[in-house]
Amino acid sequence: MESGLSAPVETALALPVVLLVAWVIAIVLRRLFGAARSLSVSVMTVIGVLGVSIGLLLSAWLFGGSRLWVPTTLLLSAGASLGLSVLVAAVVAALRRGWGSPDVAALLAGGETDRVEFKETSRWNVREERKDPRMEIAVAKSIAAFLNSRGGTLVIGVDDAGEPVGLERDFATLRTADEDRFELWLRDMLSQTLGRNAAALPRIRFVPVGERDALVCVVQCRPAMGPVYLTQPKNGGTATDLWVRVGNSSRALGVDEAVQYVARHWRPSAASVVLGRPLG
Repeated sequence: MESGLSAPVETALALPVVLLVAWVIAIVLRRLFGAARSLSVSVMTVIGVLGVSIGLLLSAWLFGGSRLWVPTTLLLSAGASLGLSVLVAAVVAALRRGWGSPDVAALLAGGETDRVEFKETSRWNVREERKDPRMEIAVAKSIAAFLNSRGGTLVIGVDDAGEPVGLERDFATLRTADEDRFELWLRDMLSQTLGRNAAALPRIRFVPVGERDALVCVVQCRPAMGPVYLTQPKNGGTATDLWVRVGNSSRALGVDEAVQYVARHWRPSAASVVLGRPLG
């Protein structure tokens, strides 16, 4: 059945419909696979549009150049868009699944590296035996450095030698001494120091390790898509710095160094767009 519409009119009507369908597919797949294991909605929308193009080419090949607004063309285009989007989303989720289940015992045995760091506490000053905001800033610096570099894992509740000591001292500083309250505090602290967007990036888990099953907090950080700056009180005001990993430690960059690092580290590339992360 012919639609009676000219090619330009068909194209003008089809474009917003195609974008809407691709966008809906992107939203559904992002919720299905989870934001941490998915590409951005904009990238998935583009992939959905490419799927529609593939469907149109297949329709022209199979049915001899049939018009756009016929059931066979519409179904084939929608199916190709959905199929390509699901395939890409599944591949990306599989590639990112490695961030889900680290071997904590192996991390502790391997010691601190450019991708692994230990913190004995996050709120409690062990030497002075008191709650200390400087401990919180130290945690935020490490997380910011991982986000601004190649990613990494921060394990809280482990001493410098890799021995698990647990989170009891940190829990004692909370109104409710449990994992949920600790994660809530950690997210809030990161929101204040790194910003809300950056605070949502790390994956936080609690794992019992060692002979006495000491509970530790594992904070996994994938490379951020843009620079993450840490804001902290300093000399009666506030200071904003860019922290990065240098060997097995975190370091703040000066202004000139930070400008050069940002320009180099977040330089756009095909791989960074597809994988949703900088190459770093």
